Amino acid sequence: MKALVCTKPGEFNYEIHQKPISKTGHAIIQIKRIGICGTDLHAFEGTQPYFDYPRILGHELSGILVDTGGATDFEVGEVVTFIPYFNCGNCIACKSQKPNCCSSLKVSGVHIDGGFSEYLSVPTYSLVKSGGLSVDDLCLVEPLSIGAHAIRRAEVKQGEFVLVVGAGPIGLGIAEFARIAGAQVIMMDINEGRLQFCKETLKLAFVINPKTVDPTEEIHKITDGNMPTVVIDATGNLAAINKSFQYMAHGAKYILVGLQKGEISVSHPEFHKREGTLMSSRNATREDFEYVISCIASGLVNPANYITHRVLFDDVKEQFPSWLKPETGVIKAVVEVSEE
Repeated sequence: MKALVCTKPGEFNYEIHQKPISKTGHAIIQIKRIGICGTDLHAFEGTQPYFDYPRILGHELSGILVDTGGATDFEVGEVVTFIPYFNCGNCIACKSQKPNCCSSLKVSGVHIDGGFSEYLSVPTYSLVKSGGLSVDDLCLVEPLSIGAHAIRRAEVKQGEFVLVVGAGPIGLGIAEFARIAGAQVIMMDINEGRLQFCKETLKLAFVINPKTVDPTEEIHKITDGNMPTVVIDATGNLAAINKSFQYMAHGAKYILVGLQKGEISVSHPEFHKREGTLMSSRNATREDFEYVISCIASGLVNPANYITHRVLFDDVKEQFPSWLKPETGVIKAVVEVSEE
């Protein structure tokens, strides 16, 4: 089978690999769609933490099940996706129903080879039914689930102000699920095109470009002087992460979804007097995946809104570098591995 390998930062090569072998406990998926995410872009740039080369990228996937691996509740030929965070099942996180932050977690396409290929073998416990969704919709379930998980972690309440910093695909998903939870969402980004998308497509009432206005002043105005009770970073940018502590209301929660390599810095007195809560939100769980699928199926979320670029698998090597450029206008690129 053909696979696309990131051999080192800035370099892809197509290679012929052996097709996965049938074995109990591991299902085989014929990949149909691959969503390109920030992790893939960062790996190509050489800025992704916990990453080694060479690596086959890709974990936003959908396809056709060609081998059930003994999973009794799945059938050959059905459309599936999978949870790409493979956990041990035995550590304290797994036993606490938090497999998304397992102490020895292996993420497909990050710690181990992923789905930039024609076929992929995955543990049967990771399989997720389509819920009637198309392969296009299904390949967006994983990134949207990350947003849904963050909102669940934050315990967002009806009517509260939620500031989302970073209007990339993950940030947009966070905004969607904050809206569904009944929050008043404020989106902050320096990309005017993304902010327009938030206003026109996601129907967000409040967007801020910190390059054109004073963000603290603007947020103060929007929230009637109270500031947001939930702040969520989806940038993974150290400067943005550190600056966003100042946007917290007294008693607020700050959730870090974006990931970067450095150390965060905060004024302890300012954070302390707010009795602030700082937490990370890592990956997602089956509960999040199933919730996202139900939201898509019921029309609360339209994944097609996010897909701005399509490319055939054979053309990914040539097209991929362009998706790093803001002028490309990419929100979500989807790779078509083969015809449905």
